[in-house]
Amino acid sequence: MSVPKEIIPANYVVADMQSKESWTEVIEPRTSLLDLRLGDVWRYRDLVMMFVRRDFVSTYKQTILGPIWFFIQPLLTTITFIIIFGRVAKLSTDGLPPVIFYLAGVTVWSYFSQTLTATSTVFISNAAIFGKVYFPRLTMPVSIVVSNIVRFLIQFGLFVAIWLYYLLRGESSIHPNWLIALTPVLLLMMGLLSLGLGMIFSSLTTKYRDLSLLLTFGMQLLMYATPVIYPLSSIPEKYKWLILANPMSAVVETFRYAFLGSGSFHWGYLAYSACFTAIALFLGTIIFNKVEKSFTDTV
Repeated sequence: MSVPKEIIPANYVVADMQSKESWTEVIEPRTSLLDLRLGDVWRYRDLVMMFVRRDFVSTYKQTILGPIWFFIQPLLTTITFIIIFGRVAKLSTDGLPPVIFYLAGVTVWSYFSQTLTATSTVFISNAAIFGKVYFPRLTMPVSIVVSNIVRFLIQFGLFVAIWLYYLLRGESSIHPNWLIALTPVLLLMMGLLSLGLGMIFSSLTTKYRDLSLLLTFGMQLLMYATPVIYPLSSIPEKYKWLILANPMSAVVETFRYAFLGSGSFHWGYLAYSACFTAIALFLGTIIFNKVEKSFTDTV
């Protein structure tokens, strides 16, 4: 039974208004699909760093070698590529030493693939946390992007060490150029592209779990559609557009061209990748914000 307003004590109304004004956090539904609330993510930056630390601890907990795996994984992958694609398949490396050629592709591709794969399972992997306490949901995929940046920097340091070794030895096939300055831009593009695509897949997998399995298999195929194990120059001209349709192709080729001076670089290809990244991030934002409101009912 409702109480008439005229019999509610005035001091009760004032106290109620004061209690509402004393809240430090007001949780309200989002009115716009494009409202990312980046301010909330910044205020929860300590939580983001905690998630980053959790990723490191959970990944290498109870391992003997620990963070040394950051170096072992790209080295083992590079050695495998040298044996299979270099010695057996005899694929071209544009006259570059196979070690530095494959390691350049592995360093770039590992960051993108690991970030996208991890981001694509955000809702499913963290459903228990999301259902118990409120925090900006975007902090979780952002923490994945940041933690993988740390991994990339460590593996990038390994690449730079081997790259300097060849330079100091006087390797004539390596010709670095000023495009090295674009490395932060390439890293940003990879991070945003994996974030956008990851939010799309993460949102869709709340209803369609098969997509997570499809993505794992698709990432393996996508690597072969990216000039990681071969140079773009080895692709016949009539099929080259298929490879360039992959937004990661321009990123890998630009990275390799900047540090090694071999490969192909074109501002148009890089602009296409940037536009693709912006569209993926835009669509990922819309879908993520829409699914966020009701994903606990379907997970």
